Amino acid sequence: MTVTIYDVARESGVSMATVSRVVNNNPNVKPQTRKKVFDAIEKLGYRPNAVARGLASKKTTTVGVVIPDISNTIFSEVARGVEDIANMYRYNIILCNSDKKKEKEIQVINTLLEKQVDGLLFMGGTVTEDHIHAFKTTSVPIVLCGTKEESENIPSVDIDHEKAAYDAVQALINEGHRDIALIGGNFEDLAKGFARYQGYIKAIEDAGLTVNEDLIQVGNFRYDSGLEKMKHFLESKQNITAVFAVTDEMAIGAIHAIQDAGLKVPEDISVISVDNIRMASMVRPLLTTVAQPMYDIGAVSMRLLTKLMVNEEIEQSQIILPHELIQRNSVKSL
Repeated sequence: MTVTIYDVARESGVSMATVSRVVNNNPNVKPQTRKKVFDAIEKLGYRPNAVARGLASKKTTTVGVVIPDISNTIFSEVARGVEDIANMYRYNIILCNSDKKKEKEIQVINTLLEKQVDGLLFMGGTVTEDHIHAFKTTSVPIVLCGTKEESENIPSVDIDHEKAAYDAVQALINEGHRDIALIGGNFEDLAKGFARYQGYIKAIEDAGLTVNEDLIQVGNFRYDSGLEKMKHFLESKQNITAVFAVTDEMAIGAIHAIQDAGLKVPEDISVISVDNIRMASMVRPLLTTVAQPMYDIGAVSMRLLTKLMVNEEIEQSQIILPHELIQRNSVKSL
């Protein structure tokens, strides 16, 4: 039989209002009374009804988090940052995997809003008009985490993806490389796909080099496509000395394709990327990459959301966190 707040009140000899104050951490309860209530809660095995508490307070202390792919280590690190800050401010999170499909993203957004979450964190690719329409159906605060939308009307936390890619390609150019291939991602993804492509193009042009379309292949951000696109470059006998892959996963795939062909990294072809996932420091040779602070992106996004949920004043709603070039062993000087 379900234990209710009435049972706890009867067991501890206090009113239901007093039990409610204890459960909700109201300071206006005497220590000895608080102890009696907690003793009764422990004895009876009472668990507060979050739905009922939400109806009374109009708050559920729950945050919805839409994540593209929990199996992708970069997103799991962001989610860890979100969870740690949520726990610090006593919020529960509902984590929904969207598989980076727009239809599913819209579906889970609507589902979370129907569950009356107090706030929403959205991690995904391109924020479309359909996303914005879904966001406008609610009054709860929304923060974009690791992405942004063009009008910048929705608060967001991210890095400058174009500059991160630019810095990676410039690092190759500074080492004497001129024939630099790109293993890019879907251009519909404005951050990882299009912005990082633009960073590559800008770095090539700023160095006075000519963009060679034959040295550009578009993958899907994952290991297998990095392997496949690198095999294409090798089989087509392209004269390249270095490869910039827009994600570490694709870069690791490229390294393995190069090694499978009997060549060496970086002796024959240098490889660089963006992200700095854990595998970047486990692959051999160790991968040179531009690190984005995944944990911090999640933590700062959640902190921004906590401020918005309590109407706390914020200094800026569009936050760009710094990135850093991590020099390892996959790039050599010419």
